[in-house]
Amino acid sequence: MPVVGRRKSIAFFITLGACLVALAVALNVGWILISWRQAALLVFGIVFFTVIIVGLVLNTTFLIREIRRNEQHDAFINAVTHELKTPLASIRLYLETLKTRKLDETQRQSFYEIMLADSDRLLHTVEQVLRAGQAGDKRRRLSPTIIDLGEMVRECLELTRVQYNLAPESLKLDESMNGDRARVAGDAHELRAAVSNLLDNAIKYSDKDVLISVEVAALDEKRVAVRIADRGIGIPHAQLKRIFKRFHRAPGLFMARVKGTGLGLFIVHSIVKRHGGRVFAESEGVGQGSTFTIQLPRA
Repeated sequence: MPVVGRRKSIAFFITLGACLVALAVALNVGWILISWRQAALLVFGIVFFTVIIVGLVLNTTFLIREIRRNEQHDAFINAVTHELKTPLASIRLYLETLKTRKLDETQRQSFYEIMLADSDRLLHTVEQVLRAGQAGDKRRRLSPTIIDLGEMVRECLELTRVQYNLAPESLKLDESMNGDRARVAGDAHELRAAVSNLLDNAIKYSDKDVLISVEVAALDEKRVAVRIADRGIGIPHAQLKRIFKRFHRAPGLFMARVKGTGLGLFIVHSIVKRHGGRVFAESEGVGQGSTFTIQLPRA
Protein backbone atom coordinates (compact mmCIF):
# COMPACT_ATOMS: atom_id res chain seq x y z
CA MET A 1 0.00 0.00 0.00
CA PRO A 2 1.45 3.45 -0.90
CA VAL A 3 2.36 5.86 1.90
CA VAL A 4 -0.49 8.24 0.92
CA GLY A 5 -2.96 5.36 1.12
CA ARG A 6 -1.73 4.41 4.59
CA ARG A 7 -2.02 7.97 5.82
CA LYS A 8 -5.60 8.12 4.54
CA SER A 9 -6.34 4.83 6.31
CA ILE A 10 -4.90 6.14 9.57
CA ALA A 11 -6.90 9.36 9.26
CA PHE A 12 -10.05 7.34 8.49
CA PHE A 13 -9.71 5.13 11.58
CA ILE A 14 -8.94 8.11 13.82
CA THR A 15 -11.99 9.97 12.50
CA LEU A 16 -14.18 6.87 12.81
CA GLY A 17 -13.05 6.26 16.39
CA ALA A 18 -13.62 9.89 17.36
CA CYS A 19 -17.12 9.87 15.80
CA LEU A 20 -18.08 6.65 17.55
CA VAL A 21 -16.83 7.95 20.90
CA ALA A 22 -18.75 11.21 20.42
CA LEU A 23 -21.91 9.29 19.47
CA ALA A 24 -21.58 6.99 22.46
CA VAL A 25 -21.10 9.97 24.79
CA ALA A 26 -24.14 11.75 23.35
CA LEU A 27 -26.35 8.68 23.64
CA ASN A 28 -25.19 7.89 27.16
CA VAL A 29 -25.61 11.45 28.42
CA GLY A 30 -29.08 11.62 26.87
CA TRP A 31 -30.04 8.30 28.40
CA ILE A 32 -28.77 9.40 31.83
CA LEU A 33 -30.81 12.61 31.67
CA ILE A 34 -33.93 10.64 30.80
CA SER A 35 -33.44 7.76 33.27
CA TRP A 36 -31.70 9.50 36.18
CA ARG A 37 -34.28 8.20 38.68
CA GLN A 38 -33.49 4.56 37.99
CA ALA A 39 -30.25 4.20 39.96
CA ALA A 40 -29.48 0.53 39.11
CA LEU A 41 -29.92 1.05 35.39
CA LEU A 42 -27.84 4.20 35.65
CA VAL A 43 -24.93 2.30 37.24
CA PHE A 44 -25.08 -0.49 34.65
CA GLY A 45 -25.29 2.10 31.88
CA ILE A 46 -22.17 3.88 33.08
CA VAL A 47 -20.28 0.58 33.33
CA PHE A 48 -21.29 -0.54 29.84
CA PHE A 49 -20.59 2.93 28.49
CA THR A 50 -17.05 2.79 29.93
CA VAL A 51 -16.47 -0.66 28.43
CA ILE A 52 -17.65 0.50 24.99
CA ILE A 53 -15.40 3.59 25.08
CA VAL A 54 -12.36 1.57 26.15
CA GLY A 55 -13.06 -1.01 23.43
CA LEU A 56 -13.36 1.68 20.75
CA VAL A 57 -10.11 3.32 21.84
CA LEU A 58 -8.23 0.00 21.97
CA ASN A 59 -9.61 -1.06 18.58
CA THR A 60 -8.58 2.22 16.93
CA THR A 61 -5.12 2.07 18.54
CA PHE A 62 -4.64 -1.51 17.37
CA LEU A 63 -5.65 -0.72 13.80
CA ILE A 64 -3.33 2.29 13.58
CA ARG A 65 -0.46 0.27 15.05
CA GLU A 66 -0.99 -2.51 12.53
CA ILE A 67 -1.01 -0.04 9.62
CA ARG A 68 2.27 1.48 10.81
CA ARG A 69 3.79 -1.97 11.38
CA ASN A 70 2.87 -3.02 7.85
CA GLU A 71 4.45 0.18 6.57
CA GLN A 72 7.68 -0.66 8.43
CA HIS A 73 7.64 -4.20 7.03
CA ASP A 74 7.27 -2.90 3.49
CA ALA A 75 10.13 -0.44 4.03
CA PHE A 76 12.27 -3.29 5.37
CA ILE A 77 11.51 -5.51 2.39
CA ASN A 78 12.35 -2.69 0.00
CA ALA A 79 15.60 -1.98 1.82
CA VAL A 80 16.66 -5.64 1.87
CA THR A 81 15.75 -6.02 -1.80
CA HIS A 82 17.95 -3.04 -2.63
CA GLU A 83 20.80 -4.32 -0.45
CA LEU A 84 20.67 -7.69 -2.25
CA LYS A 85 19.95 -6.51 -5.78
CA THR A 86 22.63 -3.82 -6.05
CA PRO A 87 25.71 -5.99 -5.35
CA LEU A 88 24.27 -8.85 -7.41
CA ALA A 89 23.83 -6.55 -10.40
CA SER A 90 27.36 -5.22 -9.91
CA ILE A 91 28.88 -8.71 -9.75
CA ARG A 92 26.97 -9.78 -12.86
CA LEU A 93 28.15 -6.70 -14.76
CA TYR A 94 31.81 -7.32 -13.96
CA LEU A 95 31.53 -11.02 -14.77
CA GLU A 96 30.02 -10.22 -18.17
CA THR A 97 32.83 -7.73 -18.78
CA LEU A 98 35.46 -10.32 -17.89
CA LYS A 99 33.77 -12.83 -20.16
CA THR A 100 33.37 -10.63 -23.24
CA ARG A 101 36.47 -8.43 -23.15
CA LYS A 102 40.19 -8.99 -23.01
CA LEU A 103 41.56 -7.10 -20.03
CA ASP A 104 45.07 -6.72 -18.69
CA GLU A 105 46.01 -8.23 -15.35
CA THR A 106 45.68 -4.96 -13.43
CA GLN A 107 42.09 -4.44 -14.56
CA ARG A 108 41.24 -8.06 -13.85
CA GLN A 109 42.56 -7.79 -10.28
CA SER A 110 40.60 -4.57 -9.79
CA PHE A 111 37.41 -6.27 -10.96
CA TYR A 112 38.08 -9.22 -8.62
CA GLU A 113 38.45 -6.87 -5.65
CA ILE A 114 35.20 -5.08 -6.46
CA MET A 115 33.32 -8.37 -6.78
CA LEU A 116 34.76 -9.59 -3.48
CA ALA A 117 33.62 -6.36 -1.81
CA ASP A 118 30.13 -6.81 -3.27
CA SER A 119 30.10 -10.41 -2.06
CA ASP A 120 31.00 -9.21 1.45
CA ARG A 121 28.13 -6.74 1.28
CA LEU A 122 25.72 -9.52 0.31
CA LEU A 123 27.00 -11.73 3.11
CA HIS A 124 26.65 -8.89 5.63
CA THR A 125 23.01 -8.29 4.64
CA VAL A 126 22.13 -11.97 4.92
CA GLU A 127 23.87 -12.22 8.30
CA GLN A 128 21.95 -9.19 9.55
CA VAL A 129 18.61 -10.73 8.61
CA LEU A 130 19.51 -14.10 10.15
CA ARG A 131 20.87 -12.49 13.31
CA ALA A 132 17.69 -10.43 13.68
CA GLY A 133 15.67 -13.65 13.56
CA GLN A 134 17.89 -15.19 16.22
CA ALA A 135 17.62 -12.07 18.36
CA GLY A 136 13.85 -12.50 18.53
CA ASP A 137 14.18 -16.08 19.82
CA LYS A 138 14.00 -15.78 23.62
CA ARG A 139 14.52 -19.53 24.08
CA ARG A 140 17.99 -19.38 22.55
CA ARG A 141 20.65 -19.86 25.21
CA LEU A 142 24.14 -18.44 25.40
CA SER A 143 27.36 -20.42 25.70
CA PRO A 144 29.37 -17.83 27.62
CA THR A 145 33.15 -17.65 27.77
CA ILE A 146 35.44 -15.12 29.44
CA ILE A 147 36.19 -12.34 26.96
CA ASP A 148 38.73 -9.53 27.10
CA LEU A 149 36.44 -6.72 26.00
CA GLY A 150 39.26 -4.26 25.33
CA GLU A 151 41.06 -6.68 23.03
CA MET A 152 37.86 -7.55 21.20
CA VAL A 153 37.03 -3.88 20.61
CA ARG A 154 40.57 -3.31 19.31
CA GLU A 155 40.11 -6.16 16.81
CA CYS A 156 36.76 -4.71 15.66
CA LEU A 157 38.41 -1.32 15.14
CA GLU A 158 41.19 -2.77 13.00
CA LEU A 159 38.74 -4.76 10.86
CA THR A 160 36.53 -1.70 10.39
CA ARG A 161 39.53 0.48 9.48
CA VAL A 162 40.60 -2.02 6.81
CA GLN A 163 37.05 -2.57 5.52
CA TYR A 164 36.37 1.14 4.98
CA ASN A 165 39.99 2.04 4.10
CA LEU A 166 40.19 4.69 6.84
CA ALA A 167 43.20 6.60 8.06
CA PRO A 168 44.59 5.63 11.52
CA GLU A 169 43.43 8.94 13.04
CA SER A 170 39.82 8.32 11.95
CA LEU A 171 39.31 5.68 14.65
CA LYS A 172 40.75 6.29 18.11
CA LEU A 173 40.68 3.86 21.04
CA ASP A 174 40.97 4.91 24.68
CA GLU A 175 41.11 2.24 27.38
CA SER A 176 40.51 3.80 30.80
CA MET A 177 40.83 0.69 32.94
CA ASN A 178 43.76 1.84 35.12
CA GLY A 179 45.78 -1.25 34.35
CA ASP A 180 42.84 -3.61 34.90
CA ARG A 181 41.34 -5.87 32.23
CA ALA A 182 37.79 -5.41 30.98
CA ARG A 183 36.64 -9.01 31.21
CA VAL A 184 33.04 -10.04 30.57
CA ALA A 185 31.25 -13.37 30.26
CA GLY A 186 29.40 -13.87 27.00
CA ASP A 187 29.29 -15.03 23.41
CA ALA A 188 32.30 -13.50 21.64
CA HIS A 189 30.69 -13.76 18.20
CA GLU A 190 27.55 -11.90 19.28
CA LEU A 191 29.37 -9.17 21.22
CA ARG A 192 31.72 -8.63 18.29
CA ALA A 193 28.67 -8.24 16.04
CA ALA A 194 27.17 -5.65 18.41
CA VAL A 195 30.33 -3.53 18.50
CA SER A 196 30.83 -3.85 14.72
CA ASN A 197 27.24 -2.73 14.06
CA LEU A 198 27.76 0.41 16.13
CA LEU A 199 31.02 1.17 14.34
CA ASP A 200 29.35 0.68 10.95
CA ASN A 201 26.55 3.06 11.94
CA ALA A 202 29.01 5.68 13.19
CA ILE A 203 30.81 5.60 9.84
CA LYS A 204 27.68 5.55 7.67
CA TYR A 205 26.11 8.51 9.44
CA SER A 206 29.24 10.64 9.59
CA ASP A 207 28.40 13.69 7.52
CA LYS A 208 31.83 14.47 6.02
CA ASP A 209 35.09 13.47 7.67
CA VAL A 210 34.99 10.27 9.71
CA LEU A 211 36.27 10.90 13.24
CA ILE A 212 35.19 8.29 15.77
CA SER A 213 36.31 7.92 19.36
CA VAL A 214 35.95 4.58 21.12
CA GLU A 215 36.40 4.13 24.86
CA VAL A 216 36.50 1.01 27.03
CA ALA A 217 36.07 2.07 30.65
CA ALA A 218 35.20 0.66 34.07
CA LEU A 219 32.00 2.15 35.50
CA ASP A 220 32.38 0.47 38.89
CA GLU A 221 33.40 -2.89 40.34
CA LYS A 222 30.53 -4.66 38.61
CA ARG A 223 30.19 -2.97 35.20
CA VAL A 224 32.28 -1.99 32.20
CA ALA A 225 31.25 0.18 29.28
CA VAL A 226 32.08 0.64 25.61
CA ARG A 227 31.38 4.13 24.28
CA ILE A 228 31.42 4.92 20.57
CA ALA A 229 31.19 8.64 19.80
CA ASP A 230 31.06 10.25 16.36
CA ARG A 231 30.78 13.77 14.97
CA GLY A 232 28.11 12.86 12.46
CA ILE A 233 24.61 14.07 11.74
CA GLY A 234 23.29 13.44 15.25
CA ILE A 235 19.92 12.09 16.36
CA PRO A 236 16.73 14.03 17.22
CA HIS A 237 15.90 13.74 20.91
CA ALA A 238 12.51 12.14 20.20
CA GLN A 239 14.23 9.30 18.30
CA LEU A 240 16.84 8.29 20.92
CA LYS A 241 14.74 5.39 22.23
CA ARG A 242 12.85 4.50 19.06
CA ILE A 243 15.98 3.78 17.01
CA PHE A 244 16.47 0.46 18.83
CA LYS A 245 13.13 -0.92 17.63
CA ARG A 246 12.99 -3.50 14.86
CA PHE A 247 12.80 -1.98 11.33
CA HIS A 248 12.80 1.59 12.70
CA ARG A 249 14.85 4.24 10.90
CA ALA A 250 14.97 7.84 12.08
CA PRO A 251 13.36 10.26 9.60
CA GLY A 252 15.37 12.90 7.78
CA LEU A 253 16.82 13.73 4.37
CA PHE A 254 20.31 12.41 5.13
CA MET A 255 18.86 9.32 6.83
CA ALA A 256 16.91 8.56 3.64
CA ARG A 257 20.08 8.74 1.54
CA VAL A 258 21.86 6.13 3.68
CA LYS A 259 20.55 2.69 2.80
CA GLY A 260 19.93 0.16 5.52
CA THR A 261 17.57 -2.52 6.79
CA GLY A 262 16.66 -0.95 10.14
CA LEU A 263 17.95 -4.04 11.95
CA GLY A 264 21.42 -3.04 13.13
CA LEU A 265 20.51 -1.24 16.35
CA PHE A 266 17.74 -3.74 17.11
CA ILE A 267 20.34 -6.52 16.94
CA VAL A 268 22.70 -4.56 19.21
CA HIS A 269 19.92 -4.00 21.76
CA SER A 270 18.88 -7.68 21.71
CA ILE A 271 22.47 -8.95 22.10
CA VAL A 272 23.33 -6.60 24.96
CA LYS A 273 20.06 -7.32 26.76
CA ARG A 274 20.65 -11.07 26.48
CA HIS A 275 24.07 -10.54 28.10
CA GLY A 276 22.51 -8.78 31.09
CA GLY A 277 23.55 -5.29 30.00
CA ARG A 278 21.99 -2.21 28.46
CA VAL A 279 22.65 0.05 25.47
CA PHE A 280 21.54 3.63 24.97
CA ALA A 281 22.18 6.59 22.70
CA GLU A 282 22.97 10.21 23.50
CA SER A 283 22.95 13.20 21.18
CA GLU A 284 22.67 16.97 21.51
CA GLY A 285 20.54 17.04 18.37
CA VAL A 286 20.81 17.16 14.60
CA GLY A 287 24.33 17.96 13.44
CA GLN A 288 25.82 17.48 16.92
CA GLY A 289 27.06 13.90 16.62
CA SER A 290 26.01 10.99 18.79
CA THR A 291 27.37 8.59 21.40
CA PHE A 292 26.31 4.98 21.85
CA THR A 293 27.12 3.25 25.12
CA ILE A 294 27.11 -0.48 25.85
CA GLN A 295 27.17 -1.43 29.54
CA LEU A 296 27.96 -5.03 30.50
CA PRO A 297 28.45 -6.84 33.83
CA ARG A 298 32.06 -7.71 34.60
CA ALA A 299 33.02 -11.35 34.76
